[in-house]
Amino acid sequence: MKSIKFGKSVISSDGPCYFIAEIGHNHQGDFSKALEMIKVAAECGADAVKFQKRDNKSLYTKAMYNKPYDNENSFGDTYGEHREFLEFGWDEYVELKQCAEENNVEFMSTVFDFASLEFLERLGIGSYKIASADVTNIPLITEVARTGKPVILSTGAAMLDEVRKAYDTILRFHDKLCLLHCTCSYPAEYETLSLKVIQTLKNEFPEAVIGYSGHDNGILAPVIAYMLGATVVEKHFTLNHASKGTDHKFSLEPIGLKKQIRDLKRIDVALGDGTKKIWDYEISARKKMGKSLYFAQSLPAGHILTKDDIVLKSPGDGLLPYELNNVVGCQLMVDVKEEQLISYDQLATSTRKSLEDEEELILSGA
Repeated sequence: MKSIKFGKSVISSDGPCYFIAEIGHNHQGDFSKALEMIKVAAECGADAVKFQKRDNKSLYTKAMYNKPYDNENSFGDTYGEHREFLEFGWDEYVELKQCAEENNVEFMSTVFDFASLEFLERLGIGSYKIASADVTNIPLITEVARTGKPVILSTGAAMLDEVRKAYDTILRFHDKLCLLHCTCSYPAEYETLSLKVIQTLKNEFPEAVIGYSGHDNGILAPVIAYMLGATVVEKHFTLNHASKGTDHKFSLEPIGLKKQIRDLKRIDVALGDGTKKIWDYEISARKKMGKSLYFAQSLPAGHILTKDDIVLKSPGDGLLPYELNNVVGCQLMVDVKEEQLISYDQLATSTRKSLEDEEELILSGA
């Protein structure tokens, strides 16, 4: 079993499911909303909340930073202004982290560049998330791994050999690694999810815990992913699907988040330990709906029972139907009434013994 410890958290290849509520920039640059989202995610049962940290001027070219950004989801006239509007500074991050700790959820963030790595190191973050877009960013991955802190790496839009390069790079420093299967489509349609890749990742990268980062609509895919071995699940979270921004439409609202986490937590309980047993509360149903052997009519002592003398009826609180052949041919020791339960106390021991001997001879082939 592979397990990784960080902060108050433990993620394991054997589960239970560790759930990360991806807040990202769904706070819309509203600090009070970001604090509220942390609290709501915690109330819904999330194990962690995750933000995204960018140093926009060092991350984007000047051309991209200054490019006009005129669409319904824009928070600025240029792409740079849009991104800056969604960023929080030092004081906000200190308070966000404190809010998460007070609500007993792990505080996480995706790191997109070297300046943000330095920022998050000063903040004292316990682990790092690396986005799918940086699977090939070996220089950044190297510096993140060099901190010695656990790394959670999404693997969308990457080939297996590219994932292996990132995997091998991190293992040069430590083995506290979680790989998340992911499809970089927003939203991701079900025919593009390729959830069986989770099993491929488990086979190809045995030193990593495997998880799932979902951009799919609904709550079904993470449940399937967990059943396939993804013991960490990350899903985007919003307070309102209709909010301005590209991620809200496929994010889970609070009721969906609560149901998602509830269903994931139920899986281990529902699977049980593999032991087949009758639960105490099944006994009454078994008796009420099950069948037993009853006399079809009143019969005198000395009568030799035939199949016509026996019926199968409910309730099932007597001899079970599979005892039928053991009863046919036995002699009654007492008078019996119609629909009276059959019991071995009513039957002659000698006839029962002779039937058992005969059956044993037949089975032995004698």
